[in-house]
Amino acid sequence: MDAAPALYAYILAGGQGERLWPLSVSARPKQFLDLFGGEPLLVQTFRRITGLVPPECCAVITLRELCEPTAELLRELSPDQILCEPCARNTAAAVALACGHLLRQDPEAVLALLPADHVMTRPEAFRVALAEAALVASKCSAIATLGAAPTFPATGYGYLACGKVVPTNEACQTAFFQVRQFVEKPDEATARAYLTTGRYLWNVGIFIARVATFREAFRRHAPEYLPLIDRPEDAEALYPTLPKRSFDVAVMEHYREIIVARSELGWDDVGSLEAFARHFPADAQGNTLLAPAVMLDASGNLVVSQGDARTTALLGVHDLAVIHTPQATLVCPRAQAQRVRDLLPHLPEALR
Repeated sequence: MDAAPALYAYILAGGQGERLWPLSVSARPKQFLDLFGGEPLLVQTFRRITGLVPPECCAVITLRELCEPTAELLRELSPDQILCEPCARNTAAAVALACGHLLRQDPEAVLALLPADHVMTRPEAFRVALAEAALVASKCSAIATLGAAPTFPATGYGYLACGKVVPTNEACQTAFFQVRQFVEKPDEATARAYLTTGRYLWNVGIFIARVATFREAFRRHAPEYLPLIDRPEDAEALYPTLPKRSFDVAVMEHYREIIVARSELGWDDVGSLEAFARHFPADAQGNTLLAPAVMLDASGNLVVSQGDARTTALLGVHDLAVIHTPQATLVCPRAQAQRVRDLLPHLPEALR
């Protein structure tokens, strides 16, 4: 009997985490934050796949200026396992670079693509789902993805609409479904309807397939990335010519052979300041305080301080986000926290 293809994991770590400014900045972006779980998110991502994918079958793709701090965090990886992007071109280019790199190494491999900066509070459930998705994907031309069962009507996440059940063997612990469509971030009423039906899953941005399947998906739907896949050694010249597109938009929204593994992952992309309220307790007045603080006639506020022990005093204010770092302080209504990235063009480059 033929041996199963080897499973490789490539971590996509080139994001900027702009909605977490000023905690996340270009020189030290979201994947380096240790506020969720005590270790940098990048390290947590690498630890989650330990035991399932050996270190020699892992790699990280990140921007050139982040390669050195990435290597410092992940000393288990050799320098050639950290692939440096010449410039930022979003995740489609990063996935193409991953495919080109792995095709040279093992053209029969199964490739798992993982965001570097998400939280999962149920890592064992994640490993089971990833292993079973890799096995299913190794036997067909589908791209598998992991879908987290929604726990609240999130308007900041994309969703996957589930279709027919995909048959698996009796030993499989994970339920698989055909994906009918990718759904953009809905309004609250639509998100509540999705939650009620039970047929929609959060899109967690994890994709698994044979590396040759990924190349075929690019050939069909985003052929402009093929030169990078076929000549990854020319990344320096090719990268600036590529469009800035996400892998979801460039490929996944068009590819028809997609299956999703439904799992209770405890997943959160911690992509905005409101994530702190989901992961840390509030006081009796609904204030979430990750810093020394004094509250008087103040409720529903979020206070986070990074890098110093300054005390924040709030008097007679409600539902604010107050975020301190040594370089900057942000104050905004919590309801406007998703708009933080809109500030960045108005800031000095050194603060972005």
